[in-house]
Amino acid sequence: MKKKNKKKGILFWITGLSGAGKTSLANEIKKDIKKKFGPTLVINGDDLRKIFKLNKYDQTSRLNYGRQYCKFAKFITDQNINLIFTAVCMSDELRVWNKKNINNYFEVYLKASLSKIKKKKKKKLYLKKTNSIVGIQIKPQYPKKPDIIIVNNFRRSIKELSKSLIKII
Repeated sequence: MKKKNKKKGILFWITGLSGAGKTSLANEIKKDIKKKFGPTLVINGDDLRKIFKLNKYDQTSRLNYGRQYCKFAKFITDQNINLIFTAVCMSDELRVWNKKNINNYFEVYLKASLSKIKKKKKKKLYLKKTNSIVGIQIKPQYPKKPDIIIVNNFRRSIKELSKSLIKII
């Protein structure tokens, strides 16, 4: 990957369904990103929800939070700090905004089937009776043209998945 603007950080926007492995992947690639591109942070949507007490999960709230995440990501990368940001954020609007407003934007779609995520029972979220789960009650807008798609079929380790991503970056 070549930085378009050397005075800005890179936003590695990792999106996918809850339980797909986004945060695990981000934590695994951090060392390599830092080594190659400099100062790097890893932040996920759940972290920001806790910090700012964002506790609504309906579609409108999710979109509003996503807009805030995008502006936060721009703020960080404008300071020449790389950011590996992980969140469900399955919205075309958010990805379009990022592409338009963030100079060094790299989109990663971590694709995993909902049935395999449920089988792993990694996130108890899918066992709850609720009306606001992306992929079940809320229809996701899957990325149309991400920079890379990594398929997580849960047969390969996060370390293996991260190696395939780092080769491309």
